Amino acid sequence: MPTKKDIKQIQTSLLDWFKHNQRPLPWREYYEPYHVWVSEIMLQQTQVKTALPYFDRWIKTLPTIKAVAEAPEDQILKLWEGLGYYSRARNLQKAAKHIVKNHGGEFPSDHEAILALPGVGRYTAGAICSIAFNQEQPLVDGNVIRVLSRLFFYTKNTRLPAAEKQMWAWAKEILPQGQARYFNQAMMELGALVCSPKSPDCEVCPLNKVCKAREKARVDDIPDRGPKKELKRMKVAVGVIKKAGKVFIQKRPAKGLMAGLWEFPGGKVEKGETNQQALKREVAEEVGIQIKNIKLLKNIKHAYTSFKIDLHCYTADYASGKVVLGTADEGKWVSVEALSDYPFPAANVQLIKLLNSSQ
Repeated sequence: MPTKKDIKQIQTSLLDWFKHNQRPLPWREYYEPYHVWVSEIMLQQTQVKTALPYFDRWIKTLPTIKAVAEAPEDQILKLWEGLGYYSRARNLQKAAKHIVKNHGGEFPSDHEAILALPGVGRYTAGAICSIAFNQEQPLVDGNVIRVLSRLFFYTKNTRLPAAEKQMWAWAKEILPQGQARYFNQAMMELGALVCSPKSPDCEVCPLNKVCKAREKARVDDIPDRGPKKELKRMKVAVGVIKKAGKVFIQKRPAKGLMAGLWEFPGGKVEKGETNQQALKREVAEEVGIQIKNIKLLKNIKHAYTSFKIDLHCYTADYASGKVVLGTADEGKWVSVEALSDYPFPAANVQLIKLLNSSQ
């Protein structure tokens, strides 16, 4: 258990460090609740440097919560294109509609009301309450877990429920009165800039005098995140099918992986199939048409949260048949130039860039 003296030193040292070392991030300019909310949703699975251009584009395009609520879904997904975890974007819009309907378009300040929003869990609610409204709500994310584990020498697997409970208890215990906005950000900032997963810069850390892991020379092996999960690998063939100067794209179903995004048709290569055989079969099953003149365009390797794919991409010409969609919600023939108007998964975006460069 941390002593009162340790807690006081942690609070004072960390707040002073943050005052002089915080990054000039756009949502920190005015702590506008809408901006804080969008930034926190983006940062759930994304690093700050990656999220920054997306945040700027989002706010410029959709300056108010009402604008988010009223935007077409394709526009929402296009603004999110490349960030991954697209359910975050769809939940942002669902939450925006909820706020317009139930809170007059003004972001609520009540913790329970924030927690009730789609896409908002315990961490995000704590972050918004403390950062946007300076309410004394703790928060625990990956950075905070790392800092707390090293500070208080927590050696057990931090992915287990008992560890989560302990982290939240510590986060609440060390939170200074009236300083939640800056202290919570300071904890996350320290984890991002100094107390990093590998090669932490302990010499410049403002908490190095009270860090138990440093005292015991165990910083590099804390926290324990448990055994690493082996990602399953999948082989997929997709086709850019051409007909009369246009290519065929289809919209994924409204539920499931990458819901609502557009894609080129294709699917998993089954055992005993060649890539081209798989592509012909998948196109016939998904779209109802036959293809010919199949030529390799590019091989792409891409990783998702729980699996990796080897994406074998081909160009092909329409041969015969009428489009009859299988699982897709919508399908259409569009020009290559128009592809950039639609939201696609990251691997498909690479294909579109290649198609545009060859035009």
